[in-house]
Amino acid sequence: MSRYYEYHHTIGFEETNLVGNVYYVNYLRWQGRCREMFLHEHAPEVLDELRGDLKLFTLKVDCEFFAELAPFDRLAVRMRLAELTQTQIELAFDYLRIADDDLLVARGRQRIACMRGPNGRTEPARVPAGLVRALSPFRSAGVGMG
Repeated sequence: MSRYYEYHHTIGFEETNLVGNVYYVNYLRWQGRCREMFLHEHAPEVLDELRGDLKLFTLKVDCEFFAELAPFDRLAVRMRLAELTQTQIELAFDYLRIADDDLLVARGRQRIACMRGPNGRTEPARVPAGLVRALSPFRSAGVGMG
């Protein structure tokens, strides 16, 4: 079984809709937060490159829902590397409600392109070596590391 990076979150009232369940856009926010915390903890040199000319463009995001979440539910977002090409990565996310024996409540994906250059003239760039190294332990079974 593949390893994953895990981000924990407790649902707040501001993340729910009028019915009382979590508004769908928050799942996408949690994907972004999980990705950011991964970079902060495992690839800080990539954050330095982002302050330079590296850009990570999110090309595609999706999320499939299986069960509802409510305020004060404790959530684990588990991220794995699903695919790696020379210039792109795809991340897979599992959302688990912690109180229910890690009940899978949703599953999502993100495809990210690495680009470099000034705004308006960015070009595809290789996935930074530091990011490849950081993601290596978290790859899904069968994902090569280019």
